[in-house]
Amino acid sequence: MADSPAPNGNGQADEAPAINALAQYTKDLSFENPNAPRSLQPQEGQGPQINIQVNVNAQQLAEADFEVELTLEGDAKINGDVLFAFDLKYAGVFRMRNIPQDQVHPAVMIECPRLLFPFARQIVAEAVRNGGFPPLYIDPIDFVGLYRQKAMEAQGAGEANGPLAS
Repeated sequence: MADSPAPNGNGQADEAPAINALAQYTKDLSFENPNAPRSLQPQEGQGPQINIQVNVNAQQLAEADFEVELTLEGDAKINGDVLFAFDLKYAGVFRMRNIPQDQVHPAVMIECPRLLFPFARQIVAEAVRNGGFPPLYIDPIDFVGLYRQKAMEAQGAGEANGPLAS
């Protein structure tokens, strides 16, 4: 069967913009519990300080196909002692169809990581739980805000980045 768009009810090809996830996968996962079993004992006082960094990178694989990598790094500390640390690189291959050229970059850098995030969030939660701690459910991420922040940083630095640099 051909890969041409299916006709809609009017006999015309459907030309609605679409983002299709062709594959999703864990590229790298690291979890550290450096002070176990001491870190697993009940802690007195306030809860741990949680620190999380988020990054999005993308590369074009073919004319309409992009690999998007969502990186989540974080740790939990009490009084400067690390309870646990994690690093996840979760990626997907996405096909962009019927998206105006000036909207491809925002779609790749905002919508694709938004689609990946729930899966990456669950992987982190399970890794933390398997490390002996309550699961860590990362709050939703504002990928539009992250995209704008990166764009402003790139403008401020006067960088001449390629179309998918983040």
